Amino acid sequence: MTADLTALDNTQVTCDGHFHDVAADLRLPTRELRKAIPLTWAGFGEMHQSAVADGALPARVKELMALVVAVTKHCEGCIAYHARAAARAGASEDEVAEALGVALLMEGGPASVWAPRAFEAFREFQQAN
Repeated sequence: MTADLTALDNTQVTCDGHFHDVAADLRLPTRELRKAIPLTWAGFGEMHQSAVADGALPARVKELMALVVAVTKHCEGCIAYHARAAARAGASEDEVAEALGVALLMEGGPASVWAPRAFEAFREFQQAN
C-alpha cells in the first residue's frame, strides 16, 4: 500500500474512536498548511510515498517502522496515521505488538505510555477495515 498524504482531504473519516478523531481533527489544518506551502508539501508527499512503497521491505513492515518512530516521538497524529496505514497494509496484531516491543526497548518509560496508545490505535483501525 502506498500512503497518500492527501487522503485526509479526499476521504470521509468516520469517528469510530479516539484515533479516528485525531485523524479527523487534523484534516482542516493539514489542508490549510498544504495550501500555504504547496511545493514543500508536495515534496514531502512524494518522499513519503517513496519511503513506504513496497521494495526490499514490504510496505507493511515500513509502516510498522514508522509506527515505532511515532511512539518514540510521542506523536499522536503520527500514531493515528501509521496505525491506520499498518492496518490497511495487512499488518497483524502480533506484528504490531512485537514492533511496539522494539519501541519500548529503544524509548523505555515514555514508550510504556505511547506504545499502548499505538496498539489501541492499530486495533481501532483494524476493526474499521
